[in-house]
Amino acid sequence: MDGGGAYGGGKAGAPFDPIAFVQRPQVIIKAVCLLFSIIVFGCISSKGYREDINGKEYCLYNKDTNACQYGVGIGVIAFLASIGFLAGEYLFEQMSSVKTRKHYVLGDLGFSGFWAFLYFVGFCYLTNAWNKSETPKDGYGVNNLQAAIAFSFFSIFTWAGSAWFAFQRFKQGTDAAFAPSYEADPVGGAGYTSYPDATDAAYQEPGYPQQQQQQQQRGMGEFQAPAY
Repeated sequence: MDGGGAYGGGKAGAPFDPIAFVQRPQVIIKAVCLLFSIIVFGCISSKGYREDINGKEYCLYNKDTNACQYGVGIGVIAFLASIGFLAGEYLFEQMSSVKTRKHYVLGDLGFSGFWAFLYFVGFCYLTNAWNKSETPKDGYGVNNLQAAIAFSFFSIFTWAGSAWFAFQRFKQGTDAAFAPSYEADPVGGAGYTSYPDATDAAYQEPGYPQQQQQQQQRGMGEFQAPAY
Protein backbone atom coordinates (compact mmCIF):
# COMPACT_ATOMS: atom_id res chain seq x y z
CA MET A 1 0.00 0.00 0.00
CA ASP A 2 1.35 3.36 -0.91
CA GLY A 3 1.87 5.59 2.10
CA GLY A 4 3.00 8.67 0.25
CA GLY A 5 2.05 11.75 2.23
CA ALA A 6 -0.02 9.81 4.78
CA TYR A 7 -0.28 11.10 8.38
CA GLY A 8 1.64 14.27 7.74
CA GLY A 9 4.73 12.59 6.33
CA GLY A 10 6.33 12.81 2.94
CA LYS A 11 6.18 10.16 0.30
CA ALA A 12 8.00 6.92 1.07
CA GLY A 13 11.39 6.60 -0.56
CA ALA A 14 12.04 10.35 -0.74
CA PRO A 15 15.66 11.41 -0.10
CA PHE A 16 16.48 12.24 3.53
CA ASP A 17 16.75 15.95 4.27
CA PRO A 18 18.57 16.52 7.61
CA ILE A 19 17.63 20.20 7.79
CA ALA A 20 13.93 19.48 7.31
CA PHE A 21 14.22 16.63 9.82
CA VAL A 22 15.61 18.74 12.69
CA GLN A 23 13.04 21.46 11.96
CA ARG A 24 10.13 19.05 12.27
CA PRO A 25 8.00 19.96 15.35
CA GLN A 26 7.77 16.34 16.47
CA VAL A 27 11.56 16.04 16.43
CA ILE A 28 12.10 19.29 18.34
CA ILE A 29 9.61 18.42 21.08
CA LYS A 30 11.04 14.91 21.47
CA ALA A 31 14.56 16.34 21.78
CA VAL A 32 13.34 18.66 24.55
CA CYS A 33 11.65 15.72 26.30
CA LEU A 34 14.94 13.84 26.06
CA LEU A 35 16.87 16.72 27.64
CA PHE A 36 14.39 17.19 30.48
CA SER A 37 14.35 13.47 31.25
CA ILE A 38 18.15 13.47 31.62
CA ILE A 39 17.94 16.39 34.03
CA VAL A 40 15.22 14.78 36.15
CA PHE A 41 16.76 11.35 36.66
CA GLY A 42 20.32 12.73 36.64
CA CYS A 43 19.67 15.20 39.45
CA ILE A 44 17.99 12.60 41.65
CA SER A 45 20.55 9.88 40.93
CA SER A 46 23.55 12.10 41.65
CA LYS A 47 22.46 13.86 44.84
CA GLY A 48 19.05 12.51 45.73
CA TYR A 49 20.45 10.08 48.29
CA ARG A 50 22.64 10.49 51.33
CA GLU A 51 24.09 8.14 53.92
CA ASP A 52 23.06 8.33 57.55
CA ILE A 53 25.34 7.78 60.52
CA ASN A 54 24.97 4.04 60.06
CA GLY A 55 26.14 4.19 56.44
CA LYS A 56 22.69 3.47 55.05
CA GLU A 57 21.45 5.53 52.12
CA TYR A 58 18.15 7.34 52.35
CA CYS A 59 16.22 9.55 49.94
CA LEU A 60 16.35 13.26 50.64
CA TYR A 61 12.70 13.57 49.66
CA ASN A 62 11.45 13.13 53.21
CA LYS A 63 13.37 9.85 53.42
CA ASP A 64 10.81 8.38 51.03
CA THR A 65 12.64 5.87 48.86
CA ASN A 66 9.60 5.53 46.60
CA ALA A 67 9.78 9.24 45.75
CA CYS A 68 13.36 8.94 44.49
CA GLN A 69 12.64 5.71 42.66
CA TYR A 70 9.56 7.21 41.01
CA GLY A 71 11.45 10.26 39.79
CA VAL A 72 14.33 8.19 38.46
CA GLY A 73 12.00 5.61 36.92
CA ILE A 74 9.85 7.99 34.88
CA GLY A 75 12.96 9.90 33.84
CA VAL A 76 14.82 6.85 32.57
CA ILE A 77 11.82 5.48 30.71
CA ALA A 78 11.16 8.91 29.19
CA PHE A 79 14.81 9.04 28.10
CA LEU A 80 14.62 5.67 26.35
CA ALA A 81 11.23 6.45 24.84
CA SER A 82 12.48 9.77 23.47
CA ILE A 83 15.37 8.03 21.75
CA GLY A 84 12.98 5.46 20.31
CA PHE A 85 10.57 8.09 19.01
CA LEU A 86 13.41 10.10 17.49
CA ALA A 87 14.50 6.97 15.64
CA GLY A 88 10.88 6.46 14.60
CA GLU A 89 10.75 10.00 13.24
CA TYR A 90 13.85 9.27 11.20
CA LEU A 91 12.23 6.14 9.76
CA PHE A 92 8.76 7.67 9.43
CA GLU A 93 9.37 8.90 5.89
CA GLN A 94 10.51 5.41 4.89
CA MET A 95 7.33 3.72 6.10
CA SER A 96 5.54 2.74 2.92
CA SER A 97 2.55 1.23 4.73
CA VAL A 98 -0.23 3.52 5.86
CA LYS A 99 -1.11 1.07 8.65
CA THR A 100 2.45 1.17 9.98
CA ARG A 101 2.37 4.95 10.08
CA LYS A 102 -1.00 4.88 11.79
CA HIS A 103 0.24 2.50 14.50
CA TYR A 104 3.30 4.65 15.09
CA VAL A 105 1.24 7.83 15.41
CA LEU A 106 -1.24 6.16 17.77
CA GLY A 107 1.64 4.82 19.87
CA ASP A 108 3.15 8.28 20.05
CA LEU A 109 -0.19 9.80 20.99
CA GLY A 110 -0.94 7.25 23.71
CA PHE A 111 2.52 7.22 25.28
CA SER A 112 2.97 11.00 25.21
CA GLY A 113 -0.41 11.63 26.82
CA PHE A 114 0.17 8.96 29.47
CA TRP A 115 3.67 10.22 30.28
CA ALA A 116 2.42 13.78 30.64
CA PHE A 117 0.03 12.44 33.28
CA LEU A 118 2.81 10.50 35.04
CA TYR A 119 5.00 13.58 35.16
CA PHE A 120 2.09 15.51 36.67
CA VAL A 121 1.78 12.84 39.35
CA GLY A 122 5.56 12.89 39.84
CA PHE A 123 5.63 16.66 40.20
CA CYS A 124 2.91 16.59 42.85
CA TYR A 125 4.54 13.63 44.62
CA LEU A 126 8.04 15.13 44.73
CA THR A 127 6.79 18.58 45.68
CA ASN A 128 4.77 17.21 48.58
CA ALA A 129 7.66 15.05 49.79
CA TRP A 130 10.12 17.96 49.52
CA ASN A 131 7.86 20.27 51.52
CA LYS A 132 7.84 17.72 54.34
CA SER A 133 11.59 17.18 54.23
CA GLU A 134 14.15 18.65 56.55
CA THR A 135 16.77 20.83 54.95
CA PRO A 136 19.80 18.63 54.29
CA LYS A 137 22.92 19.42 56.25
CA ASP A 138 25.14 21.97 54.49
CA GLY A 139 22.49 22.28 51.80
CA TYR A 140 23.59 19.03 50.19
CA GLY A 141 21.64 18.26 47.02
CA VAL A 142 19.12 21.08 47.45
CA ASN A 143 19.63 22.51 43.98
CA ASN A 144 19.46 19.08 42.37
CA LEU A 145 16.26 18.12 44.14
CA GLN A 146 14.58 21.40 43.32
CA ALA A 147 15.73 21.15 39.69
CA ALA A 148 14.21 17.67 39.45
CA ILE A 149 10.89 19.06 40.66
CA ALA A 150 11.05 22.02 38.27
CA PHE A 151 11.86 19.95 35.22
CA SER A 152 9.22 17.40 36.14
CA PHE A 153 6.80 20.29 35.91
CA PHE A 154 8.21 21.40 32.55
CA SER A 155 8.02 17.83 31.26
CA ILE A 156 4.26 17.85 31.73
CA PHE A 157 3.97 20.43 28.97
CA THR A 158 6.59 18.94 26.67
CA TRP A 159 4.95 15.52 26.68
CA ALA A 160 1.50 17.11 26.39
CA GLY A 161 2.80 19.06 23.40
CA SER A 162 4.13 15.85 21.91
CA ALA A 163 0.68 14.29 22.33
CA TRP A 164 -0.88 17.32 20.64
CA PHE A 165 1.39 17.07 17.61
CA ALA A 166 0.67 13.34 17.39
CA PHE A 167 -3.06 14.06 17.52
CA GLN A 168 -2.76 16.62 14.72
CA ARG A 169 -0.83 14.11 12.64
CA PHE A 170 -3.45 11.44 13.29
CA LYS A 171 -6.19 13.89 12.34
CA GLN A 172 -4.44 14.64 9.05
CA GLY A 173 -4.26 10.94 8.27
CA THR A 174 -7.93 10.44 9.12
CA ASP A 175 -9.04 13.36 6.96
CA ALA A 176 -6.96 12.07 4.07
CA ALA A 177 -8.42 8.58 4.44
CA PHE A 178 -12.01 9.82 4.18
CA ALA A 179 -11.39 12.47 1.54
CA PRO A 180 -13.11 11.79 -1.86
CA SER A 181 -10.77 10.47 -4.51
CA TYR A 182 -12.56 12.31 -7.31
CA GLU A 183 -13.43 15.91 -8.12
CA ALA A 184 -17.06 16.81 -7.81
CA ASP A 185 -18.78 18.33 -10.81
CA PRO A 186 -19.19 22.10 -10.47
CA VAL A 187 -22.64 23.32 -9.53
CA GLY A 188 -24.64 24.10 -12.62
CA GLY A 189 -22.06 22.48 -14.86
CA ALA A 190 -22.90 20.94 -18.17
CA GLY A 191 -23.81 17.31 -18.32
CA TYR A 192 -22.08 14.61 -20.25
CA THR A 193 -21.64 15.33 -23.96
CA SER A 194 -21.88 12.93 -26.84
CA TYR A 195 -18.91 11.48 -28.64
CA PRO A 196 -17.09 13.87 -30.93
CA ASP A 197 -18.00 11.78 -34.00
CA ALA A 198 -21.68 11.69 -33.18
CA THR A 199 -24.06 13.68 -35.38
CA ASP A 200 -27.38 15.20 -34.56
CA ALA A 201 -29.07 13.54 -37.52
CA ALA A 202 -31.82 11.20 -36.44
CA TYR A 203 -31.70 7.61 -37.48
CA GLN A 204 -34.27 6.87 -40.17
CA GLU A 205 -35.79 3.48 -40.15
CA PRO A 206 -36.81 1.93 -43.46
CA GLY A 207 -40.51 2.17 -44.42
CA TYR A 208 -43.04 -0.53 -43.90
CA PRO A 209 -43.34 -3.32 -46.58
CA GLN A 210 -46.60 -1.89 -48.04
CA GLN A 211 -45.04 1.52 -48.52
CA GLN A 212 -42.08 -0.11 -50.25
CA GLN A 213 -44.38 -1.98 -52.68
CA GLN A 214 -46.29 1.22 -53.54
CA GLN A 215 -43.07 3.04 -54.23
CA GLN A 216 -41.93 0.20 -56.52
CA GLN A 217 -45.27 0.18 -58.49
CA ARG A 218 -45.11 3.95 -59.03
CA GLY A 219 -41.60 3.54 -60.29
CA MET A 220 -42.66 0.82 -62.77
CA GLY A 221 -45.63 2.92 -63.98
CA GLU A 222 -43.37 5.77 -64.84
CA PHE A 223 -41.08 3.49 -66.85
CA GLN A 224 -42.12 3.39 -70.55
CA ALA A 225 -40.77 1.11 -73.22
CA PRO A 226 -38.98 2.85 -76.04
CA ALA A 227 -40.97 3.41 -79.33
CA TYR A 228 -39.89 1.72 -82.55
